Amino acid sequence: MKNRWFAFLIAVSFGAFTHGVAAQETAAASGPPVNMVVTVEARHGMNPPAVDRQDAMVYEGKTRDSVTGWTPAKGENAGLELFILLDDSANATLASQFDDIRQFINSQPPTAKVGVAYMQNGTAKVAQELTSDHAQAAKSLRLPLGIRGVNGSPYFSLVDLIKRWPAGSPRREVLMISDGIDLNYESNDLQNPYVSDAIEQAQRAGVIVFAIYNPGAGHAAHSYWRSYWGQLYLSRVADETGGESYYIGFSGPAVTFVPYLDQIDHRLSNQYLLTFLAKPEKKSGMQRVKFTTELPNTELVGAERVYVPANQ
Repeated sequence: MKNRWFAFLIAVSFGAFTHGVAAQETAAASGPPVNMVVTVEARHGMNPPAVDRQDAMVYEGKTRDSVTGWTPAKGENAGLELFILLDDSANATLASQFDDIRQFINSQPPTAKVGVAYMQNGTAKVAQELTSDHAQAAKSLRLPLGIRGVNGSPYFSLVDLIKRWPAGSPRREVLMISDGIDLNYESNDLQNPYVSDAIEQAQRAGVIVFAIYNPGAGHAAHSYWRSYWGQLYLSRVADETGGESYYIGFSGPAVTFVPYLDQIDHRLSNQYLLTFLAKPEKKSGMQRVKFTTELPNTELVGAERVYVPANQ
């Protein structure tokens, strides 16, 4: 009798649990649609497998959201808008990387529009608007001024670029080349409000940021702790927007950007356009999301948070 009663309790408990899971899945499947760009990476080696929609999973906390769209960014869906954002306070040695950057720009597919802008006085000074003429974009590279200027925060410039970027391609990405130093924030911690704002603005706009560390000019560039935090800030911006950061520590500028640019190219060629139904919320706002898959040797990388409109 006791065994039967115990079995009954187990069955009831399991039924309640599965009902709760089903209700959770139903709630997630009735929320507002959200669009994002996700990069597929291999944990080992360079070439990840193709990922089908049923293999892509999106979570908000413990709630699994319903994936309604999962399209490779190829062919007619390969549209890309890419800004090269260079720091005007960079050391003049940046010019030694220009041939490699030009080659990177010219190697982009015809479906990509490329623009060039400079971080200047807390703004993004556009040298070349987004264009399909890659040779023209490559020609717009010039020597950096080597001056930080007033409000010379690279994160102000990134926000300025994002806010003036008109809606267009579902893939909007930035290659940010800077030392990451922010003279507007004197505390040495990761809670820099200007960095946090840049991350949120990028996440809200669906902009992915890649960052390459390059030393700046002037006294600040000689400061170990400023360079240390600058690299961490760049890494945080890239990681939390779904991109990647590249640096070699404090041994000076990279001899060549080619390995970094090749890796960025590889990531751009392994991106997917994701649509999922977010968990319904009473108010619009930023929500934390996580991507995963059960496929072996495969990782899904995207922004850590996304803007979710209020459920109507």
